[in-house]
Amino acid sequence: MEKTLDELDIFAAQIRKAALAAMNSFHGGHLGGSMSMADLLAALYGKIMRINPQDPQWNKRDWLVVSKGHCGPAVYAVLALCGYFPEKELLTLNQGGTCLPSHCDRNKTPGIDMTTGSLGQGFSSACGIAWGMQYKGMPNYVYAILGDGECDEGQVWETALFAASKKLNHFIAFIDQNGKQLDGYTRDICDLGDLGAKFRDFGWYAQEVNGHDISAILSAVDAAKAVDDRPSMIVLHTMKGQDCCFAEHMFYNHFIRFTQEQYEEAIAFLDKKIEALQSEDGKCIQ
Repeated sequence: MEKTLDELDIFAAQIRKAALAAMNSFHGGHLGGSMSMADLLAALYGKIMRINPQDPQWNKRDWLVVSKGHCGPAVYAVLALCGYFPEKELLTLNQGGTCLPSHCDRNKTPGIDMTTGSLGQGFSSACGIAWGMQYKGMPNYVYAILGDGECDEGQVWETALFAASKKLNHFIAFIDQNGKQLDGYTRDICDLGDLGAKFRDFGWYAQEVNGHDISAILSAVDAAKAVDDRPSMIVLHTMKGQDCCFAEHMFYNHFIRFTQEQYEEAIAFLDKKIEALQSEDGKCIQ
């Protein structure tokens, strides 16, 4: 059953909690970028995408390719919460024999549609999938998530040209524009300027929204689906480490180690947020 907007806000906090638990089991991880895309994942898996956790290969499903594949902890969290695999598997992240490697791997994790991690390549793969589906007349949507640092890769722009030339109108991509990459601000490393304008120049329908406003994300996807002659890019303005109280304002928060005390502080913060959201709405969420 699709979640309401209030339930989606709670779902996003639950995704952050589950991702933090997974990373805590490994004493660290790609925290910043996992936290910044949790609201998008809540919107996709809670309302937007056609999915079937009991049949991950269902041929009528929508596809998601997380091109910034190092943010697997957030993806694994939402998949576990949706029932693709038991939540206890999250506590095996990056450990020997796990089905949850550091980067997303379609051969190991139920619900992962494409193996990713080499930046830029996931976007190309998603484009190829969308093109194949369009060629076969299939109605499925293909979604992709890129990092803003990832857009330094030339392959991203080759994909952008190709997707527009083929008018892939069931191809909707997102850029998690949190302004940081591994070793600093994106503007200082390779300033790409106005990403929305660049994609428009490449023939895409591009929008920009607050990436932590789930209502805005839903509206942007609705607008993207109304465009029938080109692919769509939705640039999400986000904060790296969003809603992880010890990491939000940390400068280097790409891959970080954290203490048990910091973990417990972050979980307590998210529990309070969930409690407040439930009390505001008078709902009881799982």
